[in-house]
Amino acid sequence: MTVVKSTIPDSARQVAGEALQNTLVDLLGLSLIGKQAHWNIVGPRFRSIHLQLDEVVAAARTFADTVAERSSALGLPPDGRPETIASAFTLPGPKDGWVRDTEAVEVLVEALESAVARLRERIDATEKADPVTQDLLIAITAELEKQRWMFAAENVSHDD
Repeated sequence: MTVVKSTIPDSARQVAGEALQNTLVDLLGLSLIGKQAHWNIVGPRFRSIHLQLDEVVAAARTFADTVAERSSALGLPPDGRPETIASAFTLPGPKDGWVRDTEAVEVLVEALESAVARLRERIDATEKADPVTQDLLIAITAELEKQRWMFAAENVSHDD
């Protein structure tokens, strides 16, 4: 059942819909990675990284909502159910239990790098199919790259 009629052809809608759904999974998963690390971080840089993790979580959640609404606008129901996220999510995450501040930073850098690489593939895929979706993916990529840079800067030693 299609509740909303899309303004783009079905073939383009499918390309955009797949990119949006996969991005939704990555963003919701990224918000969970951020919160898991946020709750379990320990170490001398606890406070600054603890707060920085919340920035990633807030950005991921905000973008997840925007992505889901774009999907709905195209007449494709977004799927953010826990079982969908659990079965489709593949970004690296923190280990169980307490996480050293340096480990949390490494996990976030790796997860953000993976998310950005996947977003860049989706940007390419949506270029002709739906420039509006592509524009949204570009904005998300810019923010996640900024967050990745900020976390990567946390682990630069004074000797580098």
